[in-house]
Amino acid sequence: MRKRTFARECALKILYRIEISKESIDASFLDFWSKTAESIDKESHDFAETLVKGTRGNLAAIDEIISKYADNWNISRMAVIDRNVMRMSVYEMLYRSDIPPNVSINEAIELAKKYGDVDSGKFVNGILDKIKKVELKDKCKK
Repeated sequence: MRKRTFARECALKILYRIEISKESIDASFLDFWSKTAESIDKESHDFAETLVKGTRGNLAAIDEIISKYADNWNISRMAVIDRNVMRMSVYEMLYRSDIPPNVSINEAIELAKKYGDVDSGKFVNGILDKIKKVELKDKCKK
């Protein structure tokens, strides 16, 4: 598994944990890293933490954007996995210029397929694609 793919998977698990347990980011990091059986290199560890901190730090703006493009869906009623996969991807697309939007979307779809339900990949793809086409139309032309 590629380093960033693995880091995104770790970040998703931490975001899920934060949302379900209502723990602080620091407490979630500490517990997650102490229980991670797989060895994780520093680069993946740091990228995962950057994704979690960036996603949580911009949560209101990210949720507003997702809500804007999630026709007939209230963000609070979305599956926790789908919601956090999209949050992380939107964070990458809007706040990380080093990650192409298509990479963020493809990684999100794969995470949604792996951890969500049968239709999660399609659901996540549909919303993220709309966000990319409208919110990032100038960025994607470059």
